[in-house]
Amino acid sequence: MTIRLNGSGHETKAETIGGLLNELGIPPDRVAVEQNSKIVKRVDVETTTISEGDVIEIVNFVGGG
Repeated sequence: MTIRLNGSGHETKAETIGGLLNELGIPPDRVAVEQNSKIVKRVDVETTTISEGDVIEIVNFVGGG
């Protein structure tokens, strides 16, 4: 299916946000995910389904000082 990921078209076979993060090699505890303008709670990442045309933003946490 085709989704919009961080502003660009992206083809995925993942059915959930957790599956998408796994497909991308991103640890779920290191990012915040927004799906269709709603924040996905970390506890819901594995069960939140993805649909054709969803808009998903993944934001990495960056530390520094």
